Amino acid sequence: MMRIIFGALLGLCVAYPTLAAILVAALGTIVVAAATYPPLLVAAAGVWAWPRITRTVRGWTA
Repeated sequence: MMRIIFGALLGLCVAYPTLAAILVAALGTIVVAAATYPPLLVAAAGVWAWPRITRTVRGWTA
């Protein structure tokens, strides 16, 4: 599913260059927010890592 969404987004960015500029600006805003507010970065890392941690250590989740 993520491949389809990524492919559609990439296709739109190629078809509409202004959309690519908006996307880059939005990603820049997210990076600046994460850099200036570290708890946001830690929360995002936790959300990303939790499935990998639970697969590694069985029995942590019900």
